[in-house]
Amino acid sequence: MSNSTPNLNHLFQTAHAEGELSAQGLQTLTIQADMGSQIQAGLGIDPDDVPSAEVVLVTMMPDDSGSIRFAGNTQVVREGHNLVLDALGQCQQQDELLVHTRYLNGRVLFPYCQLGDTTRMSKQNYNPDRGTPLYDQAAVVLGTVMAKAWEFQDHGVPVRTVTLLITDGADEHSRHQSAATVRALVDDMRRSESHIVAAMGIDNGSTNFRQVLQEMGIVDEWILTPGNSAREIRAAFQVFSQSAVRVSQGSAAFSSALGGFATR
Repeated sequence: MSNSTPNLNHLFQTAHAEGELSAQGLQTLTIQADMGSQIQAGLGIDPDDVPSAEVVLVTMMPDDSGSIRFAGNTQVVREGHNLVLDALGQCQQQDELLVHTRYLNGRVLFPYCQLGDTTRMSKQNYNPDRGTPLYDQAAVVLGTVMAKAWEFQDHGVPVRTVTLLITDGADEHSRHQSAATVRALVDDMRRSESHIVAAMGIDNGSTNFRQVLQEMGIVDEWILTPGNSAREIRAAFQVFSQSAVRVSQGSAAFSSALGGFATR
């Protein structure tokens, strides 16, 4: 297997020169000193080791803040993530799928890899007990998605992506990014018409998640706001899984999927 490491600065500068990354998007991806290393940690499999004519990147950022545990939602978030993996496992186009999961506080559960190499969330690897650096980690996750897509594009491989950001609270602990800097990335991704950025705001009784997520650039059609119950959270993951499966079914299906979730 190849162990080449992509030059992120080259990827970013090339994307900017080609109009795929705005000046503000470029600044967002370089504003913090360790941004590059955080993105590198998620890139995973080398494009040379993926013998597909096209690739679909499915990315999830489960919330691992303490409020998930306090609300009694630890197990249903685990189950929801794993439900998505199970749904993708039914796809005929599995060989084209690469999946990456990184928690809200930065821990990489697994970098981009083929479905058979993913790791299911469990009691051993998911214990939500941290903060809510929503903007900081959303920028890292979206930067990773974009970098991986550009890496494949450099190899002549068309890429489509679908990403789910999950939180049960507004940002509290970001040190580098803001809603506006995240929005710059989301806007760049939407403009390319090859990326879908979705988000789930799990009700905490006080946060207006549609407002929070729209300020980050996520359009209303790609926002889920389940109530704080296992049934509603599980149903929201099911909606995302249906859309992720639809995205995997080819470019025509992706184009129709751009309009929003398969079911609301």
